Amino acid sequence: MKELMIALQTAPDAAHGQQTPLYEQIYLAIRRDIEDGRLPRGEKLPSTRLLAANLNVSRFTVNLAYEQLVSEGYLQARAGSGFFVCDLSDLYDGLTRDVRPAQEPEVYAGRPGIVPEQTIRIDFSPFSVDAEHFPYRSWKRCSKEVLDHTDDLLLAREAEGDYALRETIATYLYRARGVNCAPEQILVGAGNEYLLMLVVQLLGAKKAVVMDDPTYIQAYEVLTHAGYQVLAGASDRNGLLCDTAQMSRADIAYVMPSHQFPMGTVMPLARRQELLDWAARQPGRYILEDDHDSEFRYIGKPIPSLQSRDRRDCVIYFGTFSKSISPALRMSYMVLPRHLGELFHAQFGSYSSTVSTQQQLTVNCFMKTGDFERHLNRMRRVYKAKHDYLLRELKHRSWVESIHGENAGLHLVVTVRTAMSEEELLNQALHRGVQLYGLGGYRINKEQQPDHSCVTLLFGFGGLTEEQISEGLDILDELLKS
Repeated sequence: MKELMIALQTAPDAAHGQQTPLYEQIYLAIRRDIEDGRLPRGEKLPSTRLLAANLNVSRFTVNLAYEQLVSEGYLQARAGSGFFVCDLSDLYDGLTRDVRPAQEPEVYAGRPGIVPEQTIRIDFSPFSVDAEHFPYRSWKRCSKEVLDHTDDLLLAREAEGDYALRETIATYLYRARGVNCAPEQILVGAGNEYLLMLVVQLLGAKKAVVMDDPTYIQAYEVLTHAGYQVLAGASDRNGLLCDTAQMSRADIAYVMPSHQFPMGTVMPLARRQELLDWAARQPGRYILEDDHDSEFRYIGKPIPSLQSRDRRDCVIYFGTFSKSISPALRMSYMVLPRHLGELFHAQFGSYSSTVSTQQQLTVNCFMKTGDFERHLNRMRRVYKAKHDYLLRELKHRSWVESIHGENAGLHLVVTVRTAMSEEELLNQALHRGVQLYGLGGYRINKEQQPDHSCVTLLFGFGGLTEEQISEGLDILDELLKS
């Protein structure tokens, strides 16, 4: 075990006027040592207690750094033994590449059927967001500013979307997600489903796509309706397994590496590199990276995108404002490899943008003024409080078998003990005014036989208050104990 010599900066940076958080300084220093080979594979790191004492910081600070490194696949935590460096021998070359933007921007369900809404008192939807804390005043100010410039408002926009908005998105993605792109590579559209349909037109027909099972069912439906063959990929706790028969037959892999929906899996660094290597083995292979829920991570910092490691232009990146602003906005964006961006402009440049100019200009104003990132920071605190409350409440319920997908996103995956089938449980809860979402509705392989002694549910918390969460769980107490 080596001692770690880390010089921590405790005063604000003179250039930027702010201090990098201590846990992030520790995380970055250890990551650099691993990437540069100074910490070889299998090396045991000092205990959190020892390192905290050596650096004169709290154990909580060191824990945050270690947990971030575990999440990204740099470290492995062994129960009772400590933290060890993972085998990254094949990844060093990929880790050291320059990921500066190509053009540096300016810095500035068991889905239950439709039921009458008034019969539902508590909806555990994994797609709902908190409306109470929306910054209406800031949004109204941006909307007014856009309406005051009517000449600009009435001008037609490119098929790819407003150029100024795409510049702003490129800046944000580079800073927040490590995405390396120019505005010309970005397309703005009315939802991820629409953008997926554009990808189908770009890549052509008769493709085979491999997806996690269970998966994000809306994407599955778009791809199957487009005539693509969708393969249910084999997965483990780290995500898609790359050396499988399904992967060998596929032209495209659809993944959510930062927070897979619905299971909440975070794909570690080594598996991400395996996926990139899979795409590189055969010309014409692509990875569709849906960065679902990436903004909301409650321990450590957001995990860098898969696109940030792509050196072969094989990753198509999807992002959305549905969770970060509102699902009612219906605005998403896609980052294409340069050659596909050029192909889209040449073949489909005559398309009309599917998002209104007014909405695009308002979102651009919202982001440029800093209101967007202030809103995100506020909502991380709001959602973390709800996440922690739901987690605590679930741990006290006798019918809870296991909980997965915590510490990120807007839902938890909960396996419950019950003699009822998934359909029976959802219907019984609905009769009591509680809308539940079962894992079965998100499966590709509908013939897969679940464990009849358990049912797995998705508990969304974004749109609920703590009182509603508690009331909903109390109703389930009565239902599952009867």
